Amino acid sequence: MPQVNVTIAGKAYRMACGEGEESHLEDLARFYDGKIEEMRQAFGEIGDMRLHVMAALMVADEVSELKKRLAKLEGHLDSLQGDAGSADQRAGELEQRAAAALEAAAERIEGVARSLLPTAAG
Repeated sequence: MPQVNVTIAGKAYRMACGEGEESHLEDLARFYDGKIEEMRQAFGEIGDMRLHVMAALMVADEVSELKKRLAKLEGHLDSLQGDAGSADQRAGELEQRAAAALEAAAERIEGVARSLLPTAAG
């Protein structure tokens, strides 16, 4: 199992991860380290544990907001897909009616054409 060295709040950690996930884990560590730095700049030196808790809560809040937005977008997508399904059904019905009208028109044209042809008896 691959291992990655990451640094968070000035401390190095050796972390195991899945094959091919090394750079993702490094990115996550940099992201979290950035949140801790944001807290440090906003509140100064208030203790490592408190900075970690505040940064974790900030990340959790972002995740919560993203989940809400995702749920809203998924609902909107479901609605659009439902609308598209209804539109497809209406389009299919219109195609059937148009085909029937064309068939009826073709039959009338053939009837008119037959009536215009001279009869063989005459």
